[in-house]
Amino acid sequence: MKRLLPIALQKNILRTSMSFLLPVVLLNFTGLTAQEKMMTGPEVTTSNPMEIMPKGEAPDWAPNIDPQMLAVIEQFKAFEMPKPVEMSAFQLRNAKLPAEAVMALLAKSGIPAKEPKVDISHKILNVGPEEGILVRIYKPVEMNPGEELPVIVYYHGGGWVIADLDTYEPSAKALAAKAGAIVVSVAYRQAPQFTFPTAHDDAFAAYKWVVENTSEIGGDENNIATAGESAGGNLAVAIPIMAREQNVKLPVHILSVYPIADGDVQSPSYDEYENASPLNRPFMEWFFKKYSPNQESKSDPLISLIDADLAGLPTTTIINAQLDPLEHEGGELAEKMDQAGIDVEREVYQGVTHEFFGMAAILEQAVEAQKFAADRLKESFGTN
Repeated sequence: MKRLLPIALQKNILRTSMSFLLPVVLLNFTGLTAQEKMMTGPEVTTSNPMEIMPKGEAPDWAPNIDPQMLAVIEQFKAFEMPKPVEMSAFQLRNAKLPAEAVMALLAKSGIPAKEPKVDISHKILNVGPEEGILVRIYKPVEMNPGEELPVIVYYHGGGWVIADLDTYEPSAKALAAKAGAIVVSVAYRQAPQFTFPTAHDDAFAAYKWVVENTSEIGGDENNIATAGESAGGNLAVAIPIMAREQNVKLPVHILSVYPIADGDVQSPSYDEYENASPLNRPFMEWFFKKYSPNQESKSDPLISLIDADLAGLPTTTIINAQLDPLEHEGGELAEKMDQAGIDVEREVYQGVTHEFFGMAAILEQAVEAQKFAADRLKESFGTN
């Protein structure tokens, strides 16, 4: 298994050192406490989103956090949400999420994010629940009439409980544009109304429909991949396992971004980032209680991927954030895949937290991660 070196390490060190210098200057010229400064969000004085700087100092749990990542976290905290574990699933679905913190910072900069050029449509697949499954389809605008493109079946994150197609749209758009593929983003049912294995079953039903009806969306039936983030990163691996067990055609590639790969919340990275933001140990425990409320389901191989039979799975790319409770299990999954003979490459991006992948408008690490993912997908598609 190849292990890539952390990206732009020297630059991250320099950028991080700058994040410590700027707060000192700001604190000398205002009467606000560090907590008050955090709750107002960063004051954006640049028209370049990649140069937005935080107000406060790096948190204890992330002394080497990237300055732009810290600015996102500060803006996220400025929304002043109750603790996630104090909210119901319905309440949390209506609260602000990290993706909206990015949009708020972009609004402050006055420069809108550059949107990937894709066409968007919707379709209800007559599979799964009685009402079917809604998918949102992204196609590169450069797609020629009659051209068959690779297809990526994409699963959004949110612990199988919160978030939706809109929340993770930046990632879906980026993959469509950068990988030159049709992205089918799946709106699976969520907990606590629908517990394990509902999301997995919906995700598999949507994947199977794509396999059997690829030409209906202009796709290449021989070039289908699965992809997802967090809970969706889990689904991106679990669905090929289900496909193998049910004799359905396997994808040619798996892209799994900071996947939930273990039903246990005890690991070195859980200990190190127990109080991290936006994801931490109490929040993961909350997700598990909603989607897999009993220990038996948490230990099911479709949730605890590190305990699954991984033999025969396709080429896989795993992306992790350094400052993330899920970082360790991403490494465990990569090791188990390597031991199973899978062609797997994993990259850990320094100075960033969970949810960074879709933040390419403001984070250089997200730009790099999306390029890495797209390059690996195109290599498997044979479209490099």
